[in-house]
Order: sequence, then C-alpha cells, then structure tokens
Amino acid sequence: MVRLGGWFSRLPRWARAIVGILAIALGAVIISRPTTSLDLLAWLIGAGLVLSGALELIARAEAADPDADDAVPSRWQLVKAIVWVVAGVLVLVLPGLTVRLVAVIVGVALIVNGVLSIAAGFRGRITLDARIASFAFGAAGIVFGVLALVWPDITLLIVAVVFGARLVMAGLVELWHAIRGRRSTRPQTDVDAPPRGWRRWARTIAAVLALALAAGAASVSGSLLQGSPVVDEFYAPPRVVPDEPGQLIRSEPFTRDVPSNALGWRILYTTTRGDGSAAVASGIVVVPRDGDGAWPVIDWTHGTTGFAENCAPSLAEHPFESGALFVLDQVIDNGWALVASDYIGLGTRGPHPYLIGPDTGHAALDAARAARQLSAARLGDVHVVWGHSQGGAGALWTGALAEEYAPELDIAGVASLAPASDLPALVRHLPEITGGSVFASYVIAAYTAIYPDVNARDFVRPGARVTVEQMARRCLAEPGVFVSVLNALALSRDPEIFSQDPTQGVLGERLAQNVPPPTISAPLLLAQGAADPLVIPAAQRAYADALCAAGQQLDYRDFAGRDHVALVEPDSPLIPELFQWTKDRLAGEPVETGCVFSER
Repeated sequence: MVRLGGWFSRLPRWARAIVGILAIALGAVIISRPTTSLDLLAWLIGAGLVLSGALELIARAEAADPDADDAVPSRWQLVKAIVWVVAGVLVLVLPGLTVRLVAVIVGVALIVNGVLSIAAGFRGRITLDARIASFAFGAAGIVFGVLALVWPDITLLIVAVVFGARLVMAGLVELWHAIRGRRSTRPQTDVDAPPRGWRRWARTIAAVLALALAAGAASVSGSLLQGSPVVDEFYAPPRVVPDEPGQLIRSEPFTRDVPSNALGWRILYTTTRGDGSAAVASGIVVVPRDGDGAWPVIDWTHGTTGFAENCAPSLAEHPFESGALFVLDQVIDNGWALVASDYIGLGTRGPHPYLIGPDTGHAALDAARAARQLSAARLGDVHVVWGHSQGGAGALWTGALAEEYAPELDIAGVASLAPASDLPALVRHLPEITGGSVFASYVIAAYTAIYPDVNARDFVRPGARVTVEQMARRCLAEPGVFVSVLNALALSRDPEIFSQDPTQGVLGERLAQNVPPPTISAPLLLAQGAADPLVIPAAQRAYADALCAAGQQLDYRDFAGRDHVALVEPDSPLIPELFQWTKDRLAGEPVETGCVFSER
C-alpha cells in the first residue's frame, strides 16, 4: 500500500486532472440529486468513497516533503485511504446491499476516519492550529457517523449533501494543482506538515465550522427523537383483565385540547380483534360541562396518526386535530358527547391493525360500550358514527358490524368522510403520490404483523425495506415525521417501493377482505372531496356504486375543490351539512331510500 501511495504521488498531470474532474462531476451529481433512487444513490456514494481514498493517496503522498520524488503517505494517511476504499468497495460489490447496511458502512467509515484524525492530532510535531483542526474534523466525523447509524433510512440523503460537497471541493483543489503543474498539497483533516499563509487559518476555520455543523445536526436529531410521544403507565393493562369486550378498565381526567365548556377523560377498555382474540384499547370521552346529561354520542373514528404504539391520538399534543377532528367545539356546543377510540395497538400493546376492518369496528363499538360505564359522563342512548380517511373506513366497518356485534347500541347514522374504502385501489395508488409511501409503510407493517401469510419480502423491493420499516415507526404528528417526508421525496424519484403489484397474491386477497361490506343498517352518508389526491374520487365513486348495487342505502355527496383534509376543515361546506344531517338522524327524521348522488 505504501508503494501504491508513492505511485499515486507520481501520477502525470493529465491523470490527476482526470481524477479531479471525476470527483467534481460525481460530487455535483450527488449534491444535485440527493433524492434520486436510494439504490442509485448508494452506488454513487460507493463510487465516491473509493474516489475519496484515491484522492487521499494522491494529495497526501508527499505531505512530509512535497518535493521528494519518492514521497509516500504516512501510516495515518494510508489507513484513512484504506478505510475509504474498503467502504466504497463494500457498497459497490455486495449484491442486494440494503440501505441499512449502507448506513452501517458509511457510519463506521466516518467514525473510524474521525478517530484517526483525532489520533493524528496527538502527534508531537504539529502546530496548534493543525492540532485543533485535526481534533475538530475528527469529532465532526464521529458525530456524523453516529447520526448515520441512528437514522439509517435518512443516512444516504444527509451524507449525499455533505459527502458530495467534500468531493467537489477536493476535486477542484486537485484539478487546480494538476493544471498548475504542482504536486497536490490540499488541506485535510490531519495534516502532517504545517501549511503556510492563509491556508493555515482556513483549515482551522473549516474544521470548527464542520464541528459546529455536526453539533447542530446532533441537536436537531435529539429534538426529533425527543418530540415523539411517550406511552405512559395508563395504557398498561392490569394483571386481571375482564373477559367480556367493552368493559371499562380504568379512566382518568383528560384536559388536553378539551374545550373550556366540556369535561374529558381518557379510558382503557377491553375489545376483540378480528380473529376473536381479546385485546385492550384506549380512547377519549368528552361531554358538555353543564346540562342534564343523556348526551347524544358522536362515535369518532380518527384518521391516520401512525402505526406505532406511541401514535395514539390521546398521546398527541393535539389529540383531536391529529386525527382530523377540527370541530370538537361545535360538537360540544350542540350538546353532544364525543367517544373517540385510539384503536387497538395505538397507546396499548400492538400491532395496530391499520386499515384492517373488523378490528377497527370492534374497537369503536367497544369504546362506546365502555364509555357508558363512565357514570360521570352521563351519556345518552343514541349514537351517530363519524369517521375520516382511515377512520372513514372504520366508520363503515362500525356500522356494518354493529347489528351483530353490539346490538344493544342504538346507531342512528354513519357518516363516512373520504374513507379509505377501496383498499386495493388505494394501495395501488399510494406510490404515485408524494407522501404516499408513508401510508404504504403503515399498511405493510400492519398486514405483515396481523396476517402470518403476508411477508414484506415477497412484495417490497430490497432497497426500500429499511426505509419502509423506519417510516412505519414514526407518527404523523411527531417531529420525526420530517425524516419520513424526506424519504418520501427520495422515493418519489423511484416510486416503486413494491417489487410486484400489491393488489395481487396474498396481500391483494387480504386487502380485498377489508373492503367495508354493504351491511350497514343505519342511514349512511358518504362525503368525498373532488380534488382528493389520496383517496381518488373515481375509486370512491366505484365503491359507492358497488354499495348501491348490493342494496345499501346511501347519501353520496361530492364536494368540488376539496382535497383529503380540506374536506373536514371548519370552513368546508361539508361541515354545516354534516351537523344538519346528524341532527336529523338524532331526531329520527326519515331518509330517502336507495342511493342519492349529489355534487356540492
């Protein structure tokens, strides 16, 4: 390797110029396309690592004596070059290399180079500024390496920008020296000979800035990690849990985002999974503070908040808005109560059955049962189910299962708002929209956890598996979802996270099983935004047509210009119609038989 370093030092000017140009070009590509395909980005970084090793040998072979014809790298430079080259070769040649392994290789390479830089700073014959630079660059490398290991799915994106810039600068310096006909003496993180003039101070300043950047990145990383909700002891079931579903286990006052004219509790209760096994779920109950009680109940099934246990709405900073309920004030002002299930596996022990119908319907119905045992809430007998998105499908399943599963509950109506109804069409469409991969990750996590015959390896591309796994661990309402957004942008350049059509095979069969059936005995309102990019209006209309063909009564309303969330925001034209429709259901007003389709 020492001879190789000497050979590199004697490269002709044109060869060194080519190496510099390659470094500039490769660095520019990496910087300009950090959200390219993660698989391609891994290859680019692998090539960049190898090129960094070559630049290390070329630029440092004569550090001790720039004029020596047989100058060779020092042992520190050799080890650093070896680390870069070996890391790059591993990334390039290992077949089917995963993003997680790339993150480990890059992270370890950064840490090792950081340690070597710090070790080089302890050498005796070195100026104070060079020693500081060596320590600072080394510490920065270690920090970036640790961050690479902490955030394996985002490592390539972050490293792309930092590493790409490093390649461009190194390439420019090498090209400049090749053109001038001088041996390269570009500044590095662990310089053996003291530089002269302004370069001495520039190197030190650059080192301090690199360390400051690393410290800032570490601080942001800590904030993202600390911003995630934490599951507390309230959600842990007792040793003895009632056998019967819908039994209240415990309750405690709840005030977060509860209106001043209302009282709130969070509850823990028993329920049943779709396979008949017992489970525990949590939820929130809110009632008007003043009045005689017997409040009509809105059973709210919330929109997507995540898949992990800490993604329960009752744990979120804004527990109602996180699931797209923006009109709690109006619910209370109308003299109604709210019962909102967190669902199984959110707050309580998972896995969370994301977009798995029977489990969700059971959790909502059992929340209504358990809330009735909360004597201080003074709930009435009549219920109307509301739900949006994931909860829109949950509302449909709640209505479809109510008559058989909880016949004692008086369900006066079901309002399903932009529901995730046609699951095969939804999942097939998710990779095509920005951010859709986040929702796809929740589907993949849930279906592989709930159904033994569904395996992610059968339908998720190897290069996307770690990214999908990490996405599924983050809640939509936590700061860490920013990382998922960056990953979604990365996947948008290569949207096929699925290795095959997810609507075919076992996964397709399971998705079809969870399409809400036309067995809703209560009056049904289905509202859809005509500009919804997530739940496609055409697919929603096809689902509605199928309901009607099966004999389901339906009031279908299409709202022009409204997208997925805007449909349920306070200024939406749906809101006054939803409240009036609910008042009519609570008053027992008759509904028109058959199906009615209208545009708003």
